[in-house]
Amino acid sequence: MLTSRSSFETPNASRYLQQLCKHFGHKVDAEYTETEGKVSFPVGQLDLAASDDRLDFVAQSDDAQGLEKTKAVVEDHIIRFAFREKLTGLSWSD
Repeated sequence: MLTSRSSFETPNASRYLQQLCKHFGHKVDAEYTETEGKVSFPVGQLDLAASDDRLDFVAQSDDAQGLEKTKAVVEDHIIRFAFREKLTGLSWSD
């Protein structure tokens, strides 16, 4: 299993976690609380964790292509949802 991690410093971490999981849940399996979330995409999985000042992302997939797709979908959505914070991208580490 390939894994990549990223985070986004924001006082709205819980709100974005819930917004992302609810949005993805319309098409794929997603479960969440105020502080933790899990989304199962066809090509990979995303785990989210919200603290008071940061939203953490852990993307996983069986192959590199699936991992890149998972990261791209997550990044595209958080950039749109956090537009007020002028987020331009996530920095991922493998």
